[in-house]
Amino acid sequence: MAELVYRPVVGAALTLFKALDLKIDVQGAENIPRRGGAVLVSNHISYLDFIFTGLAALPQKRLVRFMAKDSVFRHRISGPLMRGMKHIPVDRAQGEAAYRHALESLRSGEIVGVFPEATISPSFTLKSFKSGAARLAQEAGVPLVPMALWGTQRLWTKGRPRNFKRQHIPVTLRVGEPVEAPADQYAGAITRKLRERVQELLEAAQRAYPGRPRDADDTWWMPAHLGGTAPTAAEVREAT
Repeated sequence: MAELVYRPVVGAALTLFKALDLKIDVQGAENIPRRGGAVLVSNHISYLDFIFTGLAALPQKRLVRFMAKDSVFRHRISGPLMRGMKHIPVDRAQGEAAYRHALESLRSGEIVGVFPEATISPSFTLKSFKSGAARLAQEAGVPLVPMALWGTQRLWTKGRPRNFKRQHIPVTLRVGEPVEAPADQYAGAITRKLRERVQELLEAAQRAYPGRPRDADDTWWMPAHLGGTAPTAAEVREAT
C-alpha cells in the first residue's frame, strides 16, 4: 500500500534535521526486523521522540505505527498527518479500542511503537513501565525491540521552549536485541526485563553522548544523578 503521507513527512523531518545540523548517532538498527510484526519500545523524554524512534527503523526500510494520545489526532494540523501515517489513537479512559487496533497492526506485520512510561519523564530517568507493550507482543506472537534515545530533550520537552536553532545538538539512539514475549510467561516479568534492557541502552546512550552543558544555566537537560539540575523522580512525584 502506498504511503502517501508517511514518506513525505519523513523526508520533511530529515530535511529539518539537516538544516539544524543535528548530529544523529544510531547504533543497533539491525535489531529491528526487516519483516513481520514487532513492538518497538523506547524511553520518553521529548515531544519529538516518536520522530527519532521512527528514524531508527529506516535503515531496515520499516515504518513504525505509534500509539499516541487521541488529542494529537484531534489537532487541526497534526490530526490529518497522524491519521495519514496510520498511527494509533489512544483514549486513556477507554484503551480497549487502541489495544485492538495495535494488535491488528502487529498481526498484519506492522511495527508498532510504544512509550511504556505513557508520558514524558521530566527527570529524564526511566519511570515505571506499563505492561501493555508486553501483553501486545504476547498476544500477537511478536518480539519486543527495546531502544533508548538521548539528547532529544534539548530540542523540545515538557516545560521548556522549543529549541530549533542551529546549535549542532547531538542525538544518540541505541537499539537492543529483541526480547521474546512467550505467551506462557507473566506479562509483569517480561515488562521488568524489558525495562532493564531499556535502562541499559539508556546508560549506553548517555555514555556515548558527546554533548555537555555549556555552563551552569545549561544543566537543566542533565538528570540529577549525572550532575544536572533536572528534578529527581522523587521531586517530580511530590510536585504532582
